[in-house]
Amino acid sequence: MDSEVLKKYSALHPKPAGLTLQYGTAGFRAKAEQLDHVMFRMGLLAVLRSKAVVSTIGIMVTASHNPEEDNGVKLVDPLGEMLHPSWEEYATQLANAEERELQEVITEICQKAAVNQHKDASVFIGRDTRPSSEKLLQSVIDGIFVLGGQYHDYGLVTTPQLHYMVCCQNTQGQYGKATLEGYYEKLSKAFMELIKEVNTGFGESQRHLKIDCANGIGALKLSEMEPYFRKEVLIHLCNDGTKEKLNHLCGADFVKVHQKPPRGLDMKPNERCCSFDGDADRIVYYYKDTTGHFHLIDGDKIATLISIFLKELLAKVGQPLKMAVVQTAYANGSSTRYLEETLKVPVHCVKTGVKHLHHKAQEFDVGVYFEANGHGTVLFSKAAETKIRQLAKEEKDDEKREAAKVLENMIDLINQTVGDAVSDMLVIEAILALKGLTVQQWDGLYTDLPNRLLKKKVADRRVIDTMDAERRAVTPPGLQEKIDELVKKYKLSRAFVRPSGTEDVVRIYAEADTQENADALAHEVSLAVYHLAGGKGAPPQP
Repeated sequence: MDSEVLKKYSALHPKPAGLTLQYGTAGFRAKAEQLDHVMFRMGLLAVLRSKAVVSTIGIMVTASHNPEEDNGVKLVDPLGEMLHPSWEEYATQLANAEERELQEVITEICQKAAVNQHKDASVFIGRDTRPSSEKLLQSVIDGIFVLGGQYHDYGLVTTPQLHYMVCCQNTQGQYGKATLEGYYEKLSKAFMELIKEVNTGFGESQRHLKIDCANGIGALKLSEMEPYFRKEVLIHLCNDGTKEKLNHLCGADFVKVHQKPPRGLDMKPNERCCSFDGDADRIVYYYKDTTGHFHLIDGDKIATLISIFLKELLAKVGQPLKMAVVQTAYANGSSTRYLEETLKVPVHCVKTGVKHLHHKAQEFDVGVYFEANGHGTVLFSKAAETKIRQLAKEEKDDEKREAAKVLENMIDLINQTVGDAVSDMLVIEAILALKGLTVQQWDGLYTDLPNRLLKKKVADRRVIDTMDAERRAVTPPGLQEKIDELVKKYKLSRAFVRPSGTEDVVRIYAEADTQENADALAHEVSLAVYHLAGGKGAPPQP
């Protein structure tokens, strides 16, 4: 490491005085103008991480569903997974170091993480469509250059595409080709194989899908991918980024939070529609019925549809493969009940945050995980994948072999590295076609319990500590007892509170038999938070 070069380049990317940032599940996120120094330093960190694990590391410049003025950066580990928790701490340390301490912090990270400085380093980089992304990516490149790393710039890509490339590269092509064409070919081939089984009676009208691309990267990449499909799915792109701002009144997050259609998408009754988020790693579906009522199909219902399909196939291949669904406390109680009682599929609840879901899903032969917000995927264990591919080739029994072939194509269609809106959309479209289901029939699997999500400002979010996958509050004293007492007043009800990971607010979730009761319960719990956990400002109003 040349300390003069480091000094020179670090001075070109100065840290604003008094700014402290924290690397969380989503990496770093802030106003774009505050991030120049962070990008440079994450270029440095990616080189160190690459040398430490002797593999290619990814850097994605995006702030996902945040407003267009924001930006962010996250690192991708060798198998396309999120950055290892111990390195999240190094990222925070490096981003917040004063310029004069930079070399010292780098040396310290090298010692702690046993980084061999003489190893080669390779970094894959990509960015979303934000106006600030190109310039910020240049700062990342400066960081990679200073520590002598090699990089490959994929330019404009979805976040899941970059995760996919990194995994392909580090599995020496076993997972696929580390190019955009490789991604499109692998997914489209698996999709076409799946739906060639669909009988021609599956009408023209059922093949239409309207997609709200959040005025983001999803539109660009779906346009590139369209030629690979011919006429199998007739997709209509809305909010393609040519007219409006990224994520403004549109996208998966907007639709999920506001429970209404995005701006820029004209919905006719019973039309199947979906929304991606800004970097295309989340998806939710929805439709309007003939009375004009809006129906949201969120991550819980997506996980349920996929589980039904996979469970049937696993039963047909007749192998003792263990399947489970992983959820968070935000999953609607009706979905948990349906999965456990009707489908008889084990459900596990973990803390909020994709890394917790991903980690738990790895414990099963087939692990389905989705957050209610529409971020999720399916993981197949190495052993399960090997067995399924073997049966698809060698099984003598026709029914078993055919079921194994369908499973094999599902394995290829699913992006197992991370939630991927494009891949998830194709999985859903294939399942609906193969099962001959309309969007209304899918929605009708179970009825969501009415729920309400609130947030309350507090002086210090750390006063609330939780246990049991964030479903029970341990501190402050008396809060959980109060919640238990309130929950008893309503039918089919539950409620929990958890500190936000990013700001001094407490998130409150409540569900009950009617919307009125869910709202009343959420309000009463927020009052309890206000009085017992140091609420700021005026007490919450109903």
